[in-house]
Amino acid sequence: MSGGQRVLVHRDAALLAQAAAARLLTALVDAQSARGTAHLVLTGGRNGNALLAALAAHPARDAVDWAHVDLWWGDERYLPAGDPDRNAVQAAAFLDAVRPLGARVHEMPADGGGSAEDAAGRYAADLAAAADGGAQLPVFDVLLLGVGPDAHVASLFPGHPGTERTDGTVIAVHDSPKPPPTRFSLTLPALRGARQVWLLAAGEDKAEAVALARTAPGAATAPAGAVRGTEQTLWFLDEAAAGKLAH
Repeated sequence: MSGGQRVLVHRDAALLAQAAAARLLTALVDAQSARGTAHLVLTGGRNGNALLAALAAHPARDAVDWAHVDLWWGDERYLPAGDPDRNAVQAAAFLDAVRPLGARVHEMPADGGGSAEDAAGRYAADLAAAADGGAQLPVFDVLLLGVGPDAHVASLFPGHPGTERTDGTVIAVHDSPKPPPTRFSLTLPALRGARQVWLLAAGEDKAEAVALARTAPGAATAPAGAVRGTEQTLWFLDEAAAGKLAH
């Protein structure tokens, strides 16, 4: 059963990142208080990377026991290790801050010349290995998603076959409408398994996508509108991205 939704509007993208970082630290501490560990799914893009930068620099960062945090990704570009377009490379400053504190970092595979399907299968196996009771993936405490200007999330694009996949947890995405053409993504059922889903959008170029997704027209039209947390769904917006929402 999906939980409720809230829309949180901040003056600009910088304040959005700061507010989301503070709330995320609290969510991770709460998860560890309840269960001893926390599973966090990261996202890339300008808003996701801004949030990670704010998180790494936050004065309360070490309130979290990072030795008991598992870090995952919702999607990744299938590019060689070290490629600057990989989400994990763009998150390097954050990872450099928390990895020495013990955070368990689960990067999606880099392109080493093998099959993208085989690589997706390896990440699915990593997820299953971290799950309890024979489940396919751990229960994510917080799953971060950037909302694209076409209302895509992760690497699930409107009208693309990936939005129709209901089997498994990780898929290889081919012929992506956004470069690079080959990517990985968690499936919609995997995304919907998170306790909390946080959707991030800032900038006027996201306003149409946010308004469309908030009408929940379905995954084929606006994947961002099709993802819900089982306990809570939060939309972190700046005023520009919220500009076309009905008040």
